[in-house]
Amino acid sequence: MIRLSAAAPAPAPASIAAQPPYSNILYTLLNKKRIPIFCVRVHTTSLHSSYSPIRAMAHSHTVSVPTNQPQSSSSSQANKQALISLSDKKDLASLGIGLQELGYTIVSTGGTATSLENAGVSVTKVEQLTCFPEMLDGRVKTLHPNIHGGILARRDQKHHMDALSEHGIGTFDLVVVNLYPFYDKVTSAGGIDFEDGIENIDIGGPAMIRAAAKNHKDVLVVVDSEDYPALLEFLKGNQDDQQFRRKLAWKAFQHVASYDSAVSEWLWKQTAEEDKFPPSFTVPLELKSSLRYGENPHQKAAFYVDKSLAEVNAGGIATAIQHHGKEMSYNNYLDADAAWNCVSEFKNPTCVIVKHTNPCGVASRDDILEAYKLAVKADPVSAFGGIVAFNVEVDEALAKELREYRSPTDGETRMFYEIVVAPSYTEQGLEILRGKSKNLRILETKKNKKGKLSLRQVGGGWLAQDSDDLTPEDIQFKVVSEKKPQESELHDAEFAWLCVKHVKSNAIVIAKNNCMLGMGSGQPNRRESLRIAMKKAGDEVKGAALASDAFFPFAWKDAVEEACESGIGVIAEPGGSIRDGDAIDCCNKYGVALLLTSVRHFRH
Repeated sequence: MIRLSAAAPAPAPASIAAQPPYSNILYTLLNKKRIPIFCVRVHTTSLHSSYSPIRAMAHSHTVSVPTNQPQSSSSSQANKQALISLSDKKDLASLGIGLQELGYTIVSTGGTATSLENAGVSVTKVEQLTCFPEMLDGRVKTLHPNIHGGILARRDQKHHMDALSEHGIGTFDLVVVNLYPFYDKVTSAGGIDFEDGIENIDIGGPAMIRAAAKNHKDVLVVVDSEDYPALLEFLKGNQDDQQFRRKLAWKAFQHVASYDSAVSEWLWKQTAEEDKFPPSFTVPLELKSSLRYGENPHQKAAFYVDKSLAEVNAGGIATAIQHHGKEMSYNNYLDADAAWNCVSEFKNPTCVIVKHTNPCGVASRDDILEAYKLAVKADPVSAFGGIVAFNVEVDEALAKELREYRSPTDGETRMFYEIVVAPSYTEQGLEILRGKSKNLRILETKKNKKGKLSLRQVGGGWLAQDSDDLTPEDIQFKVVSEKKPQESELHDAEFAWLCVKHVKSNAIVIAKNNCMLGMGSGQPNRRESLRIAMKKAGDEVKGAALASDAFFPFAWKDAVEEACESGIGVIAEPGGSIRDGDAIDCCNKYGVALLLTSVRHFRH
């Protein structure tokens, strides 16, 4: 095939007929004002050449040059052409060598072409096919009919192939492309200014990927270097496996969709920094692992990592390192997330034990060993088989305590846990914990960054909200009772309030001296949650602090009066009920301090 284009009318030189028939010819006429280009492009990939007269536009000069006819999809590999354009050049040399050995002609761009040539691979540069130089600082390289026509043409459509023949365009059988590293650039530690961000948005790459993926029946498309070995094996077998082609096409579209979602997310933040809720957005998810099952054995499940820009270096269980133990299950992830989110709230050394996403034991102490024992003591029956989390490093002494500690219920049974979560471990600590059980999952992770967007699925839609990041330092505990709490009672109320925000509604927590004594969760009415919490606290309820995640709808002969009668010293609740006055009067009658926070902590 041939391709001729002229930037300005110019007579064809007589010497052109003497040029080698299988070459790319650029004839440039120079004058003082402009540089018109007369270009003849000759494809050399066909075994069947013919000569056809080509008439220069607006000229009568005719030259005869050999052309190739566009090939059908059944043509041999020796006649096939691959287009390669990569930002990430991992394993590029092995791919290029492999394709060359299979007889592919390789067309490439810029730095990719240079890397291939350095590896000893013969390359045809894109500008030799387009007869047009790279321009606009690289913004325009492959956006040309000679490229996209060769990708998009359907080999089984005669009029497509006739059009290629008419315009002297050859076909591509393989497109290997990845994109400018936009994601890495905009999330880099040093940041990036707006103009640099814009320049790192790839245009030509997604266009080629989408074109090849659309025409995957005839054009293989690869966007991931991990697929190079499978691609070469496929090509060696000269197979026509449409499922393989479709899988690569799916991956290509998904790759572009994730890329576009990152660009969209970044641009929205540049445009509307204060608005977290755009009119529409995409959450890119990447499969981390297939799970044995979901909440129950009859449910299939998998775990995905959120690749949104907002989640980069933002911590959390999804990016935890598992040092030891059985593979994580669906419920393990939920429980570990609940435990880690709770323990991360506390500034002092703290241990949190969770069962079915509810904290059943929480304690803060300067001595983390003591904090661990007190957290177990709060509810040793529930703690057994739970998830234990620390906000400090697990060293040798703590690891030994975790391995050897006996349940307070009988003083004999070693405490058993599904998971241990901490920000770090010493080498000795890890070694000891690995010896506790071959199944014990040991996770290391970073604290969740504040200000995240919280998403939750409902049938046919998603709910989005700010994460509940408020701590006692962020709010005011307003004294509304006659009794003023002592400083120790105020600290107890703050501790209980921080715990109750992590308990499922209706939630009540009773705490004293930085230790949870009892909690009631998930009951349809607050009174029942109170009774459960008081039962667990036992005699220690006297003088303790009580926190409620929401206001008390009734006081007399209800939860508030029962709490006062039990000996509670201080109550912290949001307030906002039409019967807040009853709660104040009740607390005044029994000499209990009442604090209103004006902040609710529902958790469903």
